Amino acid sequence: MTRPLWDDGRWEGLPALEEDITADVCVVGLGGSGLTAVHEARARGASVVGIDAGTVGGGAAGRNGGFLLAGPAHAYHRQRDSLLYRRTLEELDRMEEAGFLRRTGSLRVERTAEGLAECAAQLEALHEDGFEAERYDGPEGRGLLFPRDGVVQPLARCRALAVGPGLYERTPALAVSPGLVETPAGKVSCEHVLVLVDGRLEQLLPEVPVRTVRLQMLGTSPVPQRFPRPVYLREGYEYWQQLPDGRLVLGGFRDRGGAEEETASTETSAPVQDALDELLRSIAPEAAVTHRWAASVGYTRDALPYLGEVRQGVWAAGGYCGTGNVIGALCARQLVSAALGGPTYWS
Repeated sequence: MTRPLWDDGRWEGLPALEEDITADVCVVGLGGSGLTAVHEARARGASVVGIDAGTVGGGAAGRNGGFLLAGPAHAYHRQRDSLLYRRTLEELDRMEEAGFLRRTGSLRVERTAEGLAECAAQLEALHEDGFEAERYDGPEGRGLLFPRDGVVQPLARCRALAVGPGLYERTPALAVSPGLVETPAGKVSCEHVLVLVDGRLEQLLPEVPVRTVRLQMLGTSPVPQRFPRPVYLREGYEYWQQLPDGRLVLGGFRDRGGAEEETASTETSAPVQDALDELLRSIAPEAAVTHRWAASVGYTRDALPYLGEVRQGVWAAGGYCGTGNVIGALCARQLVSAALGGPTYWS
């Protein structure tokens, strides 16, 4: 029950690093953002080693809700950055071209007058800046429809990206310093270190202003109800989507768990899972729960991702606040460009 619904158990795995090795770039973390950085650095002609303490996509990158949404974590009118929003739309187009994105659109629905007023303010700001969105009133509730968003099988995406030489699983970074990454059985000597691990980032680089939070989900057997688009409720405190085979993945209620969710533990907890069960009964009463799981994700104080040079030659990105599938990939490209002396993407 602790394995995410996304995991079919058929991953053959990658080797662990067992010797000293040299490369231009060492990427720490083989989730969606780390693997994007691997491909971006290779495309710029760099030799790359990528390592992960666990398995490819074994963290939040392969244990999230599979939403592909434009923009950062907060609604557009509260984090109004038209260039950043446009860059995330471009990242969505890249994912569609690569065959990862199922472009369903997404819904934000609200059940309170305050929430619906927030939707109205969000819609006004998006329209003023030339972005697509429209009012929605349907079976899922009232709110907004974002036609360019979509969904992905997040773990399958990570595993599809984990190709080419120099990638190692079960190889934790014990220490990171300029030009060197130390692991249990080998050292990586490199010119640039890029750390893209999101959850638990502060454990490896304590100076990064990111804290780790637990997010919880469940998965079900197929249900007859049809939800053609992923749904955000309460501005994303709850969320669900339906897979093509009829199964549901549903998550949220981080606030219901209180201070206990400020943890690096990936064990599920009764208060949050009970709340998820209650939400599930309200939308698909006959659904049978088949999977329950949790993930560690990084949060920042301002709900914008952190990225920058932490130490000389050591760069980091993280703190995606639960919405890292798209903005994490964009941050990875930004980080590679900055480290290798190229232009930035939205500054």
